[in-house]
Amino acid sequence: MTELKKTVLIMAGGRGTRFWPKSRKSLPKQFLSLTGDGKTMIQLTVERLLPLIDMEDIYISTNLDYKALVQKQLPDIPEENILCEPVGRNTAPCIGLGAIHIAKKYDDALMIVLPSDHQIKMKDLFCHTLEEACEIAVENKNIVQIGITPNYPETGYGYIKYLPKEKKGSAYKVEKFVEKPNVEKAREYLESNQYLWNAGQFIWKVSTVLAEMKEYMPDTYEHLMNIQEAIGTDGYEKVLNDEFRAMKSISIDYGVMEKAKDIYVIPGNFGWDDVGSWLAVGRLQKKNKEGNVIDGDVITINTEDSIIQGNNKLIAVVGLDNIIVVDTDDALLICDEDHAGEIRDVMKALEEKGREELL
Repeated sequence: MTELKKTVLIMAGGRGTRFWPKSRKSLPKQFLSLTGDGKTMIQLTVERLLPLIDMEDIYISTNLDYKALVQKQLPDIPEENILCEPVGRNTAPCIGLGAIHIAKKYDDALMIVLPSDHQIKMKDLFCHTLEEACEIAVENKNIVQIGITPNYPETGYGYIKYLPKEKKGSAYKVEKFVEKPNVEKAREYLESNQYLWNAGQFIWKVSTVLAEMKEYMPDTYEHLMNIQEAIGTDGYEKVLNDEFRAMKSISIDYGVMEKAKDIYVIPGNFGWDDVGSWLAVGRLQKKNKEGNVIDGDVITINTEDSIIQGNNKLIAVVGLDNIIVVDTDDALLICDEDHAGEIRDVMKALEEKGREELL
């Protein structure tokens, strides 16, 4: 095993708009308990990493509004490891900020980058997969991704095409990245057995990702170097604010991954779910004999295959199938499951109406 220190950056700045009305600006999805075990998504993310990563080497990238939430839910994370972005600038600046902080502490280290709101069923296999990814990433300037083996023609994810004959252990050389496909293309990808879902999980050396940013994103790299110089000084917050705001908003996929060489992908078969909408609750929580996932004071009559999340009052559902009902103190959502992806449009409508208190 490599002697380089293993670190992880957990990206936790998202809004989780498809989980409205429980997910709000003040309490987004990653800070909610959605799996029926009382633990929040970000707590579960950290917990499954502890066999592999020391708590002092776990970094959380979020924004200042959520710092107190991170500290409350993850009290053992060192405060200096909570990196607060002054403004959202997509994943490339987010990852760059994590990389320069880790580099300031360790010079070079292995860096695992993960979202904060995914669910993994087989934790031991997940850690084993990450360990193998670290072994490959420590060699030369290799970049490793974990791709998810598709089991249906999903149109909501990007895909990674790999070369079956070019392998390093369980990893395959990446041929190309492709955008979210239509249904016909998704079926074609599934049948070819050469594509994986892009789950946004990366493993590399800090020196590797910073070198790639220097080559392919020189402006961003320059801003990051200015921030790195200020880490640990009284002027850090001002420099961070000025330099981070000056960066272009760009994803790591566009900024680095689609241009870099020596990228490998390991197929992940550890029970992954991106927990992207209320439909995920139906996959993750135990269903009753009618196929319903129920929480709270709920009565159902002739109702099947539904997700009903109560609050303080009784909810009675009669003669409806495949629906989502979510009750909170100030809002009630009723949605056909086929339209779950449109819940984010409610947020847009509320913004247009100036209903900030419900966002």
